[in-house]
Amino acid sequence: MFVPNKIKATITDSIKGAEWWMPVEGAYWAHPAGPGSSVEKKQNHPAVHISYNDAVEYCSHIGGRLPTEPEWEYAARGGHRDQIYPWGNDFKKNRMNIWEGNFPTENKGKDGFIGVSPVNSFKPQNDFGLYDMVGNVWEWTSSVFGKDPHTRQPQYALRGGSYIDSKSGKFNHKADVTTRMGNTADAGSDNIGFRCVRDVSEEEINRLNSRDEL
Repeated sequence: MFVPNKIKATITDSIKGAEWWMPVEGAYWAHPAGPGSSVEKKQNHPAVHISYNDAVEYCSHIGGRLPTEPEWEYAARGGHRDQIYPWGNDFKKNRMNIWEGNFPTENKGKDGFIGVSPVNSFKPQNDFGLYDMVGNVWEWTSSVFGKDPHTRQPQYALRGGSYIDSKSGKFNHKADVTTRMGNTADAGSDNIGFRCVRDVSEEEINRLNSRDEL
């Protein structure tokens, strides 16, 4: 959504009914706003314009994988059950990066940001000490969401909402721990990222538990 005016002036295509989504030639994780943009000063931002395929390959490369939906939600809730947000049931200001204002024309930025924010901009959201489980950017999971109604390609579940989502769900999605949507494996945008997980052996669990007991 946030591209230089010079590039925006060259774009003639958009999605009917969602004109704020514009295809930007040459936009990808290293140039998130298209040619001329850079991640040089955004090393503590989540990587965006990441497709499901990209995320799977990266996680595999570092010896991890994408979480399943149940794993993601367990992590988001911080070990608790039934709460609306990672920290509890009450909405709290300045706990996540969402849209505040009239979408898509005005984001008041009361949380300090109008686009993607650095990952540690807000204090950890839950008792696991995890950042940005809700808000900022959507996160891929390995779980199948369904099929694209037009292409019939499989869609994979994304969780957590993003900076264009809202407190109430009046526009886009309601930002809470139950929020989900699906997209095809080749899709990416400036509000889609991912989080890696790693399987832990029983030996590692026992070793960690022993440390906690010291």
